[in-house]
Amino acid sequence: MNIFSMILSLLCGVALFLYGMQLMGDGLKSVAGNKLETLLYKLTNTPVKGILLGTIVTSVIQSSSATSVMVIGFVNSGMMQLRQAIAIVFGANIGTSVTGWILCLSYIDGSNGIAKILSSSTIAAVVAIAGILLRMLGKRTVHKNIGNIMMGFAILMVGMQQMSGAVSPLRDSPLFINAITMFSNPILGILLGTVMTAILQSASASVGILQALSVTGTINFGIAFPMLLGIGIGSSVPVLISAIGANRNGQRTSLVYLVQHIFTLLIWTICFYGLNAVLHFPFINDTVNPVYIAALNTAIRVVGAVLLFPFIGKMEELLCKLIKDSPEDLEDQADSADFDLLEERLLSTPAIALSQSRRVIDGMSRKVRKNVGRALNLIHEFSQKKYEKVQRKEDLIDKYESRVGSYLMLLSKQEMNTKQTRQVTMSLRAIGDLERIGDYASNIARITNEIHEENLSFSDEAMKDLNVMIEAEREIVNSSIASYQQNDLDTAMKMKPLASAITSLCEIVKTRHIGRLTRGECGMQQGAAVEELLNSFERIASHCVAISGVVRREYQENPDYHVHSAKARELTEEEFNQIYQEFLTKYDVISNKERPLSVEAETIA
Repeated sequence: MNIFSMILSLLCGVALFLYGMQLMGDGLKSVAGNKLETLLYKLTNTPVKGILLGTIVTSVIQSSSATSVMVIGFVNSGMMQLRQAIAIVFGANIGTSVTGWILCLSYIDGSNGIAKILSSSTIAAVVAIAGILLRMLGKRTVHKNIGNIMMGFAILMVGMQQMSGAVSPLRDSPLFINAITMFSNPILGILLGTVMTAILQSASASVGILQALSVTGTINFGIAFPMLLGIGIGSSVPVLISAIGANRNGQRTSLVYLVQHIFTLLIWTICFYGLNAVLHFPFINDTVNPVYIAALNTAIRVVGAVLLFPFIGKMEELLCKLIKDSPEDLEDQADSADFDLLEERLLSTPAIALSQSRRVIDGMSRKVRKNVGRALNLIHEFSQKKYEKVQRKEDLIDKYESRVGSYLMLLSKQEMNTKQTRQVTMSLRAIGDLERIGDYASNIARITNEIHEENLSFSDEAMKDLNVMIEAEREIVNSSIASYQQNDLDTAMKMKPLASAITSLCEIVKTRHIGRLTRGECGMQQGAAVEELLNSFERIASHCVAISGVVRREYQENPDYHVHSAKARELTEEEFNQIYQEFLTKYDVISNKERPLSVEAETIA
């Protein structure tokens, strides 16, 4: 076999190995459904549990990178703390060494008796046949997924046999023996392991290649040990890449993988090579086999995790120093402080729990009001940084709804009086409407981003109309949220006519814009953008009315507010029209001088 055929055969084996490992891991994840992800962020309240869970999950999905990327996602979304993530990554590094033990099965061989039955070729064949039968004949999805697991395992085994067969002629090559002995130098061995793993994007594949090379009889402990240390460093590359675009804590989590392997490398190299310089270990030149490599790989990772375990808190501090919080991150942390008020131990005292949840909802309403303002400002002056801030705050608003909603649902299971039950119901309605206003603010920001990317511009008349709508929208959002925060019935009673006026204004603006389109003063893209913006304005106004309705119902239904029953009634038609016209008059800048603004004066298309 010439060198080209050998390299081609080796790469073919690597490809089969990686595909088999991916197929097996995907099958296992499909069988488990979302349970693995759920376990990752629910069962990590102590570092020990985190390490055990990371080890188990990684053993199942056969990829420490996949586990770490999953954890980065949880930290990035705020579902998991950095300290929890550090423990899971420690466990993931241990779990990935399980693959090396599985690969040892591919080196079981024999010509007769029990050895022949347990040979790697027999195991691969039986598993492949069973897997394809399940895949083709299975009626249920779970059977097909189990078939995928078995097929993946068989392909993985075949890939290992292919790699071993490709490199086996090297055992008699003086050139290869001389080349491989170069890597008994620890620095060169670490570099080789790092570069090889960074290219392959898989520590398991690199260990598999090292195991395949060991069957040539040319790999000794002095070569395998530094390469395994380097493989750990190289395996952090895909995790670091996955954190691009993540928030600060997500980036810190990706760095855990690299920092742990660096410390593990330093501990092992200093201790081992320091002692070797004094004691001259006799086994350093002993030839190693695949089982020896699997055991050594596991030992390196386990010892590293055990020694670093007491310093998880210090590692968290180090990561926070390496990646400092930006002013935006500090602001987000301050925003999230409201969640500390949702203490589950207070649920047994509904009055206090309701008071705490109301404080959190007030915080949510402030975030919504500010985010609507930010989104409206983007129409005048777009900034990518400000656009991203709107989207980031929208994620926070969604988190408010989830956390407060869950807390209120738990509270609803407690024994409460009629008034408290009504307050829970009203609070749930309020957070739903606040969250929807946040969604439409995010939509406004998205539209402005598209306008910016398409480099669209509006006529002076169009901008004049939009500016009026922006100011009207600010007023109804600020007024409705103020009425909710202050329980102000007078302001709440005005929200329906204000929203009706905004609807009329939107129809007028749409009609005027259609006129500009027909005259060729604006293009279709501008027209579509204006239409989307106005639709978002109308929807925000309707949710503002719903929020004010919470205040009105509080006065109408609560026996303690009988004194205000006269105020809490619905507006008469005359009162409604008066407030409606006052609001239209306030924003009559939108009308032509020749035609006073009124609904009747405009022909609505």
